Amino acid sequence: MKLEDLEKKIGHVFKDKTLLEKALTHSSYAYETQADKDNELLEFLGDSVVGLAAADFFYSAYPDLTEGELSKFKSTATSTLSLSELARKLKLDKAILLGRGEEKSGGRKKKTILADVFEAVVGAVYIDGGFETAKAFLSRLLSSSFKPIRREFFINNYKSALQEMFQKSDLLSPTYETLTEKGPAHQKTFVVEVRLGDRSLAKAKGRSKKIAEQQAAQKALKSILGRKMKVLTPETFIVEKKP
Repeated sequence: MKLEDLEKKIGHVFKDKTLLEKALTHSSYAYETQADKDNELLEFLGDSVVGLAAADFFYSAYPDLTEGELSKFKSTATSTLSLSELARKLKLDKAILLGRGEEKSGGRKKKTILADVFEAVVGAVYIDGGFETAKAFLSRLLSSSFKPIRREFFINNYKSALQEMFQKSDLLSPTYETLTEKGPAHQKTFVVEVRLGDRSLAKAKGRSKKIAEQQAAQKALKSILGRKMKVLTPETFIVEKKP
């Protein structure tokens, strides 16, 4: 890929083209070709820029979320998996300069290498154009990647999230009841119902009680969040408050 084509994808024309070249230079290529520098220092810088730019993006885009929820968004967006996907989106896997050994071992497909080169490119944009330019670059990518994602996508413990939601609204804690248990000992299927007082919120099945409970809690959360309830009130569910 030509540097000009990559600049178009980034949305920034470099005053110093060598910065972008350096950002694309993996240590294996620098070692084999005796290049002056690889992209490791730019990656180090870009890591911090990505973190700050992502925090700024989510803070501005989701002002109603809590600090914990924003942290989950930021953690997901700046993970190796997410950054490697952004690198592919920019076709950095085609542009990165790799040594022969790394090339043969499938370096262009390695998530860690792709995430590192993405951070290096962000670092290069930061040096050449400043933080606002780097932030705008990352914000464009995050806007298209995270727009369709709902809040519950980032919850990794649905039971805890459901309980916390009710506790904040001074409601009773949800309870879980195993309705059925079928199948041989090594391959059982459980059906669990999550309830709030006498009211059924959701039912789900799983290969263990824990999995079924998590699935039921997830369904309950989706049902609640799907109605766009930002704040639960005791009137939302006709149940008694906590004593």
